[in-house]
Amino acid sequence: MKAFWVIFLWIFLGGQSQAFTILIDPGHGGEDDGARARYYYGKKKWRLVREKDIALSLSKKIHEELTKSNFNAYLTRSVDRSVSLAERAELAEKIKADLFISVHINSSEGKTPRGFETYYLDNHEDSAVKKVEQVENKDLKGKELIVNKILTDLVIQRTVKSSKGLATNIHSRIQRLVGKRYRLKDRGVKPGLFYVLALTKRPAILLEVGFLSNSRELKKILDQKFQRRYAQAVARGISDYIKKQSKQEPALL
Repeated sequence: MKAFWVIFLWIFLGGQSQAFTILIDPGHGGEDDGARARYYYGKKKWRLVREKDIALSLSKKIHEELTKSNFNAYLTRSVDRSVSLAERAELAEKIKADLFISVHINSSEGKTPRGFETYYLDNHEDSAVKKVEQVENKDLKGKELIVNKILTDLVIQRTVKSSKGLATNIHSRIQRLVGKRYRLKDRGVKPGLFYVLALTKRPAILLEVGFLSNSRELKKILDQKFQRRYAQAVARGISDYIKKQSKQEPALL
């Protein structure tokens, strides 16, 4: 009898994971480096670190963790190449993604800001968040920007609740598995108007892993063990979200 339940749970949980398709989006790429910083590994030795490279490295690890859990996982880019916001959204539509996760690394003009934060698509009046929005939305101009503002309003009405739930579950796992271990500041779950999230037209979040501009935090972010643990936290957060969603669905008659 015990063997029966083991097989049943394996089929049920495996099928539940397999039914979900997740698109992981490494921020920036190609000509767009994103944030940049000098990483010093000696008194006079340093190398240039670019957001696009770290985002890709982390996204690949998240992809690996999701694949291990039997999710259908894809990347918007697997190499250093330019991908427009529209192309990222088109891919989400093409593969019929259920969830969209965009990976970024933060930066500041000062050297003291630190910590991780998670964004979901919604309106707000937070001036600090607006600064992040300006960076991530900078590729849109003129009529394209106006059209996407309208689209954002429509998508917010349909996905804000699920996107916030996804953000909360993933952020909680990051705090428990990564934040405490590496003594990272928890900057919270926040609403933001990111057009890459709106264009996907599905539950979506944007992860800000930490600050390149903070030398101590940069050292942690570049550590492969840190990246692996962070990827595991994201994968587990997605699993938590899916389990909660399945419990909320009405029972079949």
